Amino acid sequence: MVTKVVDLRSDTVTKPTETMRAAMASADVDDDVLGSDPTAYRFEVEMARIMGKEAALFVPSGTMGNLISVLVHCEVRGSEVILGDNSHIHIYENGGISTIGGVHSRTVKNNMDGTMDIALIEAAIRDPEGELYYPTTRLICLENTHANCGGRCISVEYTDRVGELAKNHGLKLHIDGARIFNASIALGVPVHRLVQAADSVSVCLSKGLGAPIGSVIVGSKSFIAKAKRLRKTLGGGMRQVGILCAAAYVALQENVGKLEGDHKKAKILADGLNQIKGLRVDTASVETNMVFFDILEPGNITVEKLTKVLEERGILVMPVSSSSIRVVLHHQISGSDVLYALSCIKQAVLGLPVENGDK
Repeated sequence: MVTKVVDLRSDTVTKPTETMRAAMASADVDDDVLGSDPTAYRFEVEMARIMGKEAALFVPSGTMGNLISVLVHCEVRGSEVILGDNSHIHIYENGGISTIGGVHSRTVKNNMDGTMDIALIEAAIRDPEGELYYPTTRLICLENTHANCGGRCISVEYTDRVGELAKNHGLKLHIDGARIFNASIALGVPVHRLVQAADSVSVCLSKGLGAPIGSVIVGSKSFIAKAKRLRKTLGGGMRQVGILCAAAYVALQENVGKLEGDHKKAKILADGLNQIKGLRVDTASVETNMVFFDILEPGNITVEKLTKVLEERGILVMPVSSSSIRVVLHHQISGSDVLYALSCIKQAVLGLPVENGDK
């Protein structure tokens, strides 16, 4: 019988803290679709301030936040967005920008660190003289941190260069900043500076920050005005949304400071995994709260078998390929949880019995 669960599938699995629950219970609310919810308004103003933008808008999910942002920048159907071939928008968001917005994707290869070569981005921009044949390039998208590249951080210098490129060609820059606060902490750069070059940014509140639901998008006042209309069109306009914004406000106050600890625990976990024979972690790539580890010589130990054995012992992980597993740290994973997970993984790989521990 499992008496201890260590959920490392994602940082989206956190539960609301008691402080969040209390804030939700006592939130001053009204109809946000009518623009009257005071708690939502206060939260959006604070997020805009922190991100260094004019305005902000709460949305139900990061997928909707990215979709709205792309659609605002690419109002004309047949527009084209340049984005990484390994990016979240391109792979995991159900093709929404094309199926709903009529926006064409032009992918550029993501490097191992999540960047795209500047020269390749520029080469992907369509020549306006070819508009009779080609889509019109209107937007470039970056992702920071870059999830599929292991939670790698995109530097402010690189972002500035892409922003300058976009401006020189009359394009907009959107940042999928689902874990932008993780990048800010890891790089030691204020979050507003990290996104200064961007015309819009989406920020997930229910990942590293640990809020139960929602994302926020930030940009200019005119951008947010258009975004609010699209949010309604897509069914994302909600009524007493201040209940959710109250928890997100607590997350901003309490959990940003915990991200550094998540990163340290991720490095401890990565180092420990690297010491287990048959497993490999590129420890240099562990910059934030994500760790990807490979099974070097699949035999008796396969991703499927290892995942199942670990689940039986209360360790939940995320398979990402036939030879690779992802684990993600968050503020509700303790140092002892990390050590327990390492012990279970080691014993499972070695084929030894695993004794369940106490939290």
